[in-house]
Amino acid sequence: MKKEKNFPHLYGPVPSRRLGYSLGVDLLPFKTCSLSCIYCQLGRSQKKTIRRINPYSEKNILEEIKKFLKTGARVDFITFSGSGEPTLNKSIGWLIREIKKITKIPVAVLTNSTLLSRAEVRKELAAAEVVVPSLDAATQPVFEKINRPHPSLKVEKIIDGLAKFRKEFRGQIWLEIMLVKGVNDSPAHLKKLKEAVDRINPDKIHLNTVVRPPAEKTARSLTPEEMNKIKDVFGQKAEVIASFRKKEQEIAPPDIAEAILAIVRRRPVSLEDLENSLGQTREELSLEIQKLLQQKKIKQVSHLDRDYFEPV
Repeated sequence: MKKEKNFPHLYGPVPSRRLGYSLGVDLLPFKTCSLSCIYCQLGRSQKKTIRRINPYSEKNILEEIKKFLKTGARVDFITFSGSGEPTLNKSIGWLIREIKKITKIPVAVLTNSTLLSRAEVRKELAAAEVVVPSLDAATQPVFEKINRPHPSLKVEKIIDGLAKFRKEFRGQIWLEIMLVKGVNDSPAHLKKLKEAVDRINPDKIHLNTVVRPPAEKTARSLTPEEMNKIKDVFGQKAEVIASFRKKEQEIAPPDIAEAILAIVRRRPVSLEDLENSLGQTREELSLEIQKLLQQKKIKQVSHLDRDYFEPV
């Protein structure tokens, strides 16, 4: 995957439904993950792994963050996310601690929760303000169907790890549950999932469904009405993740085409997503998108009657 020249391990800031303008930090090669979720917007994981690695220089990544913050772009959160499972990078704890030394911008970590059973991983995330772990299943058969995990992973151990993390972590835990029609949304499974969530006791429960083009076409979304009914199952802490509301970007990126590519390489995006993220008018973005389509650097795909742009 081609990287942006000046900041090869950063992307955005992109509009996040939860974190405002989020500066993404990408710690791993593309699709380095312990899962291969059927709904993943990045496609299938070719090789699932639970081995932690150091693929890049952590000092270089820190320097990129320092340089980017000097550009003056709006950043509401520095978020470890991107092309793989961030806790698979051995340096994540060091990077979080070093970021806290250079800025007051809060740090968030988006994780699939699979390594939270390891004490050292829980300790490394301790300095973050927000951790957004995911849990889509409460039984092994559903876990294997929706998340297609590394063969060594057991969902009960993951739930235990999340419960231990809750007891140790002083920041906010926003648990995300991705709901896929006909896979993990049955009343019987939701009851077991609610029991697991009660054990974990997160600060918030974010209910999501398949919106962007998924790895498998069989991964179907729930309706707003179905999502709201499920929200009632999980109680007052639960919310269906709302659409991001646009804020005005203070400083426009100097190279619009490169900024579009940097975002598209990480996830499929709509014109509205780009408009929110880059602070450009729809007309300006449409012109740049047409150029990128003609140059065959991106392609247009449709999902749920909405157009998205992906890398070629």
